Amino acid sequence: MIKIHNLGFPRLGEHRELKFALERYWRGEIDQDELHVIAVELRQRHWQLQASSGLDFIPVGDFSYYDHVLDTSVMLGVIPERFGESTQAIDLDTYFRMARGQGS
Repeated sequence: MIKIHNLGFPRLGEHRELKFALERYWRGEIDQDELHVIAVELRQRHWQLQASSGLDFIPVGDFSYYDHVLDTSVMLGVIPERFGESTQAIDLDTYFRMARGQGS
């Protein structure tokens, strides 16, 4: 029997909702809570779309606010000293400063 699966799903949204939400967050128009709500809604919508398309396996863990490589670095504690101790969890603002190459 053939099983249908994909390796990931575009995280930005059909109408680039995540991109626009990030830009609004960086301009201070929305807070972290609202950004998080938008991200959760996008993931749920993407899972539902994939499920309704007949996939046998739906990928999870493929979402990133910005960059998968940065996510892995943060998860492993590979954080430049200028952004704080690598043993501490970083906040979303620090994550974005790292992603965008801005100093601490």
